[in-house]
Amino acid sequence: MRMGGIRVPHRKNTDRCQSVRLEVPKTVTIPMSMHIGKYARVVVKKGDTVKVGQLIGEADGFVSANIHSSVSGTVRKIDEIMTSNGAKVSCVVIDSDGKQEKYENIVPPKISDFDSFVKAVKESGVVGLGGAGFPSFVKLNVHDLNKVDAVIINAAECEPYITSDTRTMVEKGGYVFKGIELLRKYMGVSRFIIGTENNKREALEAMKRLADKTEGVEIHVLPSVYPQGGEKVLIYNTIRRLIPRGGLPLDVGVIVVNVTTLAFIAEYIETGMPLVEKCLTVDGSAVKEPKNVIAPIGMSIADLAEAAGGLKCEPAKILYGGPMMGITVPSMDEPVLKNTNAVIFMDKKEAAPPKITACISCGACAAHCPFRLDPRSIARAYKLEDGAALEKLAVDLCMECGCCSYVCPAHRPLVQTNKLGKQMLKKYLSAKQAQKENDLKERSVRERQEKEAKK
Repeated sequence: MRMGGIRVPHRKNTDRCQSVRLEVPKTVTIPMSMHIGKYARVVVKKGDTVKVGQLIGEADGFVSANIHSSVSGTVRKIDEIMTSNGAKVSCVVIDSDGKQEKYENIVPPKISDFDSFVKAVKESGVVGLGGAGFPSFVKLNVHDLNKVDAVIINAAECEPYITSDTRTMVEKGGYVFKGIELLRKYMGVSRFIIGTENNKREALEAMKRLADKTEGVEIHVLPSVYPQGGEKVLIYNTIRRLIPRGGLPLDVGVIVVNVTTLAFIAEYIETGMPLVEKCLTVDGSAVKEPKNVIAPIGMSIADLAEAAGGLKCEPAKILYGGPMMGITVPSMDEPVLKNTNAVIFMDKKEAAPPKITACISCGACAAHCPFRLDPRSIARAYKLEDGAALEKLAVDLCMECGCCSYVCPAHRPLVQTNKLGKQMLKKYLSAKQAQKENDLKERSVRERQEKEAKK
């Protein structure tokens, strides 16, 4: 038995397209937040000359990430940019000189033990490159390595269109397996599982050839069912372990690493070049020539579209990532980010939202939810502002994969309601905890008064 899900159109138009390196744009805009956690702190100023790989933003907290220049040139200004979630964040705008001169202090890191390995990963600036954006060194910085008995390499690229991880397996498979050996050496893990779907034949062949020469590596070929790449889904479908509510993969002895993230870590430790460029898929109904490209981080979406062959029409919607869990890009001025694995350009027809009608209580949403949540009941509880019901319905388990909305014949905005329900639950639990603390204080005062009265 496997966790549920849905079958979506693959649209893997670019799975056989070798990644193409794009020409460097005239200007890049590099935000100080391309990761989960605290924003990086700008360490350059207007007028500074910078080179490729030079630190321009320093991690400003434990959950944060270093940021490096993707071009050589001059800092035009330190500005602010509004991200796709509406937050404002500092950014460094750099005019490229076209030379792409490498920063002279770039050398492979010296690694002798687990701590120096984690430090190297931190200095590289790498985050979850499958789209999550969580700083990788935080995930790997396990205090008790005896708790980890397996590493799952997430190569399940289940969203329609996206094939950038597929190209990693085909074009940089050697680095994937060098990454495995690094984790084996410095983390002491002996079991590695590569989880990917059966619709990636070329990538599977590449991984199997390398796995046959490597001890302790298993290839789990999974059905092409969305959301196979979801962390909890992948763990269950490969090694049958269920993460407890509110828990992490480490709670079941597992670390999950995206395949492109792992390949980059190995490449960085070999070359010393931090994360300054990203392989991503450019596709969608408004794209002339779908392809995989290697673009400098900070390149604008407008420059990306032009360099990748241009658009057939004015896009009605642009997405970072795929159509199931992707984030809408507010303008063509937005930059390529560290965790951008695809940019999808949709024409008016593809982007048109369906008409919403009344719920017919068919239950399809619950039947296809990977975690068997009940989106109908969640929507009802949200409408009633019933935090207790939302807690009981476990809305916090929703991974926002969109399966419920996809299968709903009435086209209800179920995943959006779940997302709002999670926010409502958070406020409810916060108020509940505050009330509990207040009750304890009042009880303490009352007990003290009673003791004094007895005296």
